[in-house]
Amino acid sequence: MIATRIGTKLRGLAMGAVLAGSAAVMATPSMAEDWSGQVTLYGWGAGVTGDFTPFSGAPTLSFDKSLSEVLEDLDGAFFVTGLARRGDLVLFGDYTYSASSRSGVVGGAIPAAGELTIQSLTLAGGRRIDVGGGGTLDVLAGLRAWGLEGSVTSPVANLAPEQSFVDPIVALRSLTPVSDRVSVLAYLDVGGFGVGSEFTWLGTVTANYQATDSVYISAGWRHLYVDYAEGGTAFEGAMTGPVIGATLRF
Repeated sequence: MIATRIGTKLRGLAMGAVLAGSAAVMATPSMAEDWSGQVTLYGWGAGVTGDFTPFSGAPTLSFDKSLSEVLEDLDGAFFVTGLARRGDLVLFGDYTYSASSRSGVVGGAIPAAGELTIQSLTLAGGRRIDVGGGGTLDVLAGLRAWGLEGSVTSPVANLAPEQSFVDPIVALRSLTPVSDRVSVLAYLDVGGFGVGSEFTWLGTVTANYQATDSVYISAGWRHLYVDYAEGGTAFEGAMTGPVIGATLRF
């Protein structure tokens, strides 16, 4: 139910992101080549870390920051990325889902339980640069659409606010071959700039093994941060943790 409600919001936000991402790459020259692409699905051992205030005057729910406690709070997390390329034209997409829950005591004596579900959809486009030795660097710009749904339940209040917003982002994505079958992929973007959130950034590093001509296995680490406050709802925190996934190239 949570994923369905936020997913409906993100579909509307995604339309604007698609248009902006397309505009960002219309001026990018590309060679007369066929399209190629890839899709990667990851399992993500990432819970929410940070502080969440669902409503002005409501208790703040803090999620733990050690990895063992993060995984204890975690209800579920995954993400999927996709990339399409023609010549030096690159289109990139990323969808993230994470749900965490926490219970404890707030205000020194009030028992409370809370849940926080975060979804994000990143769409960007830009240009690929050949850096030599088989390595590439993608320079990208686009948008990240967010959906936040939280709840805090206590003897004094039951609150369940929802927020959606869109951030502009700029990004770099690099691929570095290590051997014939092993490579390292690094991705970093920054955004927000007070447009949607105050600030957001996403970083991912994975080691990748080519199992077949079209299938790759990856493992690494991913961290997604956002600092957002609007209408009494505030969240400053991140989803962070190890990832393992599989990529299909076509």
